[in-house]
Amino acid sequence: MKRTMNVLLVLCLIAAGGWAQQAKTEAKKAPVKKKTTAMKTIEEKMSYWSGYDLGQKIGGNVKSSGFPMRTAAFLAGISEAIEGGENRLTKEEVQQVIEAFQQMNPQSAGNKEQEALIAKYRKEGEEFLALNKTKDSVVTTPSGLQYKMLREGTGRAPVDTSMVTVHYRGRLINGTVFDESYGRGEPSSFRLNQVIRGWTEGVRLMKEGGMIELFIPGALAYGDQGAGQLIPPGSTLIFTVELISIQ
Repeated sequence: MKRTMNVLLVLCLIAAGGWAQQAKTEAKKAPVKKKTTAMKTIEEKMSYWSGYDLGQKIGGNVKSSGFPMRTAAFLAGISEAIEGGENRLTKEEVQQVIEAFQQMNPQSAGNKEQEALIAKYRKEGEEFLALNKTKDSVVTTPSGLQYKMLREGTGRAPVDTSMVTVHYRGRLINGTVFDESYGRGEPSSFRLNQVIRGWTEGVRLMKEGGMIELFIPGALAYGDQGAGQLIPPGSTLIFTVELISIQ
């Protein structure tokens, strides 16, 4: 379970803030007045340490990259995402933000080698999905997600805010497994609206006890950023998911 949380945290940080890793120098830290609010419980101390550790890791990169960080808005975004709140930005506003990131980070936007890699994996994914949708029992949704119901469930169906417990296996279209719960011998639990869009949509189609195979286009997964060394940019992903229970 610990490894699962680490993998999910890394993937979320990569998807949300991969641009910060481009910074090569760390700005000098200005003295910060220490807060005196006492934290009495272990839960408070753990939560504080997690936030402080994350802040140290990204703070220097944010400053040295010249990104105009607004701390209150940044913390509001983290808080609302953790608590399952709705994204306040429209799709158009999100696109504007992405374009602004690219303009601030020309090294990433203008990297021809990276662009060629993205195009390669996009094309492979598109060709795979075009063939896959012609196969028996494969259904394509309006978003472009494809799925095959391997076993119909008989229990409840989840909603976006449900906490679900699942067994899963994730692989690339070439068959490479990049993450799975089966090998760890224990299922994973998470809130459905805090994972990639293809997972959210696909698992909503299930009922407890069911099993599904999801074929997720890059746009519904980790997009052109990919996920570090695990998932190349623009990749189409395949997940086998077994919905065990809903909380």
